[in-house]
Amino acid sequence: MRREKANYAIQSVSHALDVLEQFTGNVDEIGVTELSKRLKLHKNNIFRLLATLEARGYIEQNKATENYRLGLKCLQLGQIYLNQMGFLLQAKATLQELARSANESCYVAVKKGPAIVPLDFVEPENPVRVVSLIGRTLPLHCTAPGKVHLAFESGEALSKSLPEKLPRYTDKTIVDRELLLRQLKEISAAGYATDNGEFMEEVMAVAVPIRDYTRSLVGSLTIAGPAHRLTPQRIEKEIVPLITNGGSQLSNRLGYQR
Repeated sequence: MRREKANYAIQSVSHALDVLEQFTGNVDEIGVTELSKRLKLHKNNIFRLLATLEARGYIEQNKATENYRLGLKCLQLGQIYLNQMGFLLQAKATLQELARSANESCYVAVKKGPAIVPLDFVEPENPVRVVSLIGRTLPLHCTAPGKVHLAFESGEALSKSLPEKLPRYTDKTIVDRELLLRQLKEISAAGYATDNGEFMEEVMAVAVPIRDYTRSLVGSLTIAGPAHRLTPQRIEKEIVPLITNGGSQLSNRLGYQR
């Protein structure tokens, strides 16, 4: 008779996972005493579990508070999951179709702290094109995907993401905070954002938000190209309908429902 998989569970591994699962919601850091109370384990056991997880990079200690928080290894595993099963896997077909239809570069990006990071990028066959930006950190206030994240975040999150002094990258970069905030309201109403050479000279971009089954903003989808091809007229008549449709399809595949 085959035994149930639960019968093979190792208690110490289960306890270690219990520790990791305490870092949910708004919980950033937890102390040993609190973990001991929550898990009903002796402090010595908690110390040993934390030491093991810390040695492997899954937990790290804040030296100032002596509390513990999730480590970089958790982020790395999460990124692997996204790459294999989640956002990026679902986005690949959309990126390829958009690049073919628009004959321009397309990419998906996520917000990492005070910056935007492209995670996947598809270039068109066009010899004059925007080349891959994968892994680069892009500013929030003067890129189309950055503005998308700013426009659809709550007011509190926005105030944390947007610095008081906005760096200038080109002559078209908006460095007036109040002017940018007004533009973000327009973006929220329109459902998409544009970058008119504000980050890179002569490069235009249009971006839309991507949401998942929780209705949360999980990333952005962008079409970018040289300004002589992505004219305002073409953006309005061709690019916006293309990327809006692509963004809706990708969000739907991630379980988003209006």
